[in-house]
Amino acid sequence: MDFKKDITRLLAKETLLKEEEIANLLAVPPGPGMGDYAFPCFKLGKNAKEEAAKLKSKLKLPRFVSKTEAVGPYLNFFLNHHLLAETTLTKILQEKKDYGKQDQGKQKKIVLDFSSPNIAKPFGIGHLRSTVIGSSLYKVFYALGYQPIGVNHLGDWGTQFGKLITAYKKWGKKEQLQKDSVRYLLSL
Repeated sequence: MDFKKDITRLLAKETLLKEEEIANLLAVPPGPGMGDYAFPCFKLGKNAKEEAAKLKSKLKLPRFVSKTEAVGPYLNFFLNHHLLAETTLTKILQEKKDYGKQDQGKQKKIVLDFSSPNIAKPFGIGHLRSTVIGSSLYKVFYALGYQPIGVNHLGDWGTQFGKLITAYKKWGKKEQLQKDSVRYLLSL
């Protein structure tokens, strides 16, 4: 069940606006206490506040809407959360691992660059954070139908390597480098 589409159809029956226009206007209010969807009534007449109240009185609410409130120039819709939970859980149980998958990225590739540890310092919490975020985004894009390509630039070459080479040439010791290379390079 697509609640936004159903509210859009309901409003199209009671107004002179087209479904596409209503769908573009229908929004999520800034706070949960204001409802689940808000419809601005500015296009319904000169006094949007009165139009919101009129529209509220005309609407025959479907089962999935628990109530509406005219708040200034907006008509706010409150979903029946019991029905929403029931619908969502039923869909999850039916679709199992495929729940939430879409094909909006069909035939599209996306490259995600994440982690990029280098050999001059140990793998740290910052690397772990970007690795987890990158992996999560990879999985989200995959579920949306994209062909994600994960890129992890091991080495992360840059100015610091020129400095590291110079430090090794001036003060480096081969024996220490062979014992614990990453920590030794970091100390240099």
